[in-house]
Amino acid sequence: MAATQSPSERPSESPSESGLDTRLRDTALFVRQAFRTFRATGAVAPSGPALAHSLTRFIDEREDPDAPLSILEAGAGTGPVSRAIAAHMRPGDTVDLVESNAEFADYLRGLLDTDPDLAAVGDRAKVHQCLVHEMGPDRRYDVIISGLPFANFTAEEVRGILEYYFSVLRPGGHLSFFGYLYTKQVKAVIAPREDYLRQARSSWVVEEWVNRYGIDTVRVLPNLPPAWIHHLRKPLDD
Repeated sequence: MAATQSPSERPSESPSESGLDTRLRDTALFVRQAFRTFRATGAVAPSGPALAHSLTRFIDEREDPDAPLSILEAGAGTGPVSRAIAAHMRPGDTVDLVESNAEFADYLRGLLDTDPDLAAVGDRAKVHQCLVHEMGPDRRYDVIISGLPFANFTAEEVRGILEYYFSVLRPGGHLSFFGYLYTKQVKAVIAPREDYLRQARSSWVVEEWVNRYGIDTVRVLPNLPPAWIHHLRKPLDD
């Protein structure tokens, strides 16, 4: 009979192994849901670490280092950006994680108990299973990070979402959102004409808001697929 090991004798799971297991679970769930609900998911893999870190820029760059931030993440998915947000939060900061997909939302609630970064802010984080505009007009945020796939939405939907963001964003607050490089060029070649035109109209709305409020645009090449991030700032006099 093989000898058994006591709990203290069993090899412990290394942090790297634990992190890999988590990423594999994230990816498996994300891919399953992406194939079922691609229009709402808008990607084939979760956001990578470089993209997630870059999206948290204005959690670190705050005008008053001692003032707590109210943070909104829209389209939290399986939580790769949520983890980065939590890792950059300071005492007093709070975050609302909004996700319309019920399976993703349940998964995120579990992460608030089991994931080291998210559990550390579990008493200051809340998961909301709804569309972002259903959060209502009475909230106020200093930082909004959006993972919603604007390229999959109509121009009217994109405009409505951006208007909602700016209605709940405090003057001087920042909105950061991302998309994937070259999607419009690819759709111009392989997608039906109406699908290409819908995305083109949506991109015109994004460009309108970036031209009005944008303060920086960066490319994140070490991501699957490569991405861009637009950082916008709401004027103080709005």
